[in-house]
Amino acid sequence: MRVGIVILPDEPWSVTSRRWRQAEEWGFDHAWTYDHLGWRDLVEGPWFDAVPTLTAASSVTSRIPLGTLVASPNFRHPVHFAREVTALDDISAGRLLLGVGAGGLGFDATVLGAGPLSPRARVDRYAEFVELLDLLLRTDRVTWQGRYFQAVDARSTPGCRQRPRVPFVLAANGPRSLDLVARYGAGWVTTGTVFDDQAAWWASVAQLARRCDAAVDRAGRDRDDLRRYLSLDSAPVFSLTSADFFADAVGRAAALGFTDVITHWPRRSSWYAGDERVLAEVATDVLPSLR
Repeated sequence: MRVGIVILPDEPWSVTSRRWRQAEEWGFDHAWTYDHLGWRDLVEGPWFDAVPTLTAASSVTSRIPLGTLVASPNFRHPVHFAREVTALDDISAGRLLLGVGAGGLGFDATVLGAGPLSPRARVDRYAEFVELLDLLLRTDRVTWQGRYFQAVDARSTPGCRQRPRVPFVLAANGPRSLDLVARYGAGWVTTGTVFDDQAAWWASVAQLARRCDAAVDRAGRDRDDLRRYLSLDSAPVFSLTSADFFADAVGRAAALGFTDVITHWPRRSSWYAGDERVLAEVATDVLPSLR
């Protein structure tokens, strides 16, 4: 089992730089940040962009893989984003993990003036985004036409440091999105289904794990070829409530076939409110036991 941590881009770099360094020193297996223009009630700020945040994080770390959780087609275009991805992969010396999702229905979906898409249209756009981004990161010249995205003689030299491209960790719950995971993903990430009850949330995660296995089987892939990431803090109870609570969640995720879990750096209030002392205890007592 590998353990990752999300460091939200909601504090100045003078504050968060310490967190990225500490995540590596503590031995976390990967570290992530959100890719939003604004997120839920934190839209009032402060809030910083994912790409420069990860660029800066790569400069204060040397080993830990760094990723977006998850990049959004709500405001990103594959042609421009491919350039950012190749730069990040180069700057980080091949440590980039590219989490990608369909794009939510909140602030990001409306801030540029467009109305929110239907669930079907969001998945259609997601499929286009992933297909075109994959092509751009593997091919030097791309001309491509879709409903939501286009490219005309787009260039991608020198390409990714990681070959054939950076690994995609694709967010998916529904059948069409899970088929995208099976086709393009090095990893699958899920938040489960929204429930107020902890037991119901874990039941939803188990069901989604079975759906993912079925999608991988349909694609003719080896199940062991796909890493499975579970965002623990989409559950009703914050995973860092205590070190014991976290360890129990890791065990439950492993029993369901997940290879990786992701928690969040505790905040003082609101989302992911918690105590950094619990995080330190997890890092020093729980992480070593998972090796």
